[in-house]
Amino acid sequence: MTLTNKPPISVVIPAYNEQNAIGEQVKSVRQVLSSHDIAFEIIVVDDGSSDKTAAEALNAGAQLLHHQDNRGYGASLKTGILAAQYDVIVIIDADGTYPAEYIPEVVAKLDDSDMVVGARMGEKVNVPWMRQPAKYFLRKLAAYIAEQPIPDLNSGLRAFRHDCVRQYFSILPNRFSFTSTITLAYMVDDYFVVYMPIDYRRRVGRSKIVPWHFMDFIVLILRLSMMFNPLKIFLPLALFTGTLGVLKALYDIAALFARSPTWDWSLLLQPALSTSAVLLIFISLQLLMIGMVADGVIRRIAQHNQPMVPSHRKWNFEYTHGGGLEEGESIEG
Repeated sequence: MTLTNKPPISVVIPAYNEQNAIGEQVKSVRQVLSSHDIAFEIIVVDDGSSDKTAAEALNAGAQLLHHQDNRGYGASLKTGILAAQYDVIVIIDADGTYPAEYIPEVVAKLDDSDMVVGARMGEKVNVPWMRQPAKYFLRKLAAYIAEQPIPDLNSGLRAFRHDCVRQYFSILPNRFSFTSTITLAYMVDDYFVVYMPIDYRRRVGRSKIVPWHFMDFIVLILRLSMMFNPLKIFLPLALFTGTLGVLKALYDIAALFARSPTWDWSLLLQPALSTSAVLLIFISLQLLMIGMVADGVIRRIAQHNQPMVPSHRKWNFEYTHGGGLEEGESIEG
């Protein structure tokens, strides 16, 4: 594709024991960006690798940053972002799964958005079938919290601006959940996230993702919900326990009438509700009140602590009547 706007970009590649893939990935990124006449730098962050990852990255012409020990995927991205000299940041994995030829188009779409995510929805997507149910569940849970559809929660190919992502460093984890966290953080703060379908290749070497990371992702999403939208968690729990309490109370009342030989005013003096019914109803009310207080506190804080970086989203307005913007004119909001 032809780019009309060609800002210089910093490509950050986190790598941990990727000696068989990092060299080709760096060369591929360099070739694609050079062919589009884009100024760039390629930063490889060697996250304490025990193989020849660092040497292969240097031989391919990348700038190398090195962690003495393995600090995690997110920590590597933070290190690379902090060292980047350009405002536009592109992150891509070192394992060869994300084709570098999508980078120019991803950067072009960043012109009127705040983050562009390469969503693994292309014609050739090699995601192991064992991971697909977990990914689907996590994506739906995140979409429920963000109140927006999320085609790909944790894609490793995306572009954003340096100043915008920096304001979230305090909540971004050092492990694999970096991309999931930044996706939800941008969306709940009303930044404009664009998803672009891409292919996803079979990785070179063994994956670093292990089954117990699934629980880490669930805990992460629940924690983010507590930070940004606590009622999304507390309200369903309150409704669930409240429903159980009401059903148990109705059962207790029905049982009272069933075991009473006569129906008269003396029934009012009989113990009707069980301890479990009363407890469930009170737990429901407590959950609801805690959720409302948490939501109120977060919204109050948000009024005084809005994101410092304005969105780059452009809104298009059609001219209808009586002044205002002309047709096709846009503003940034």
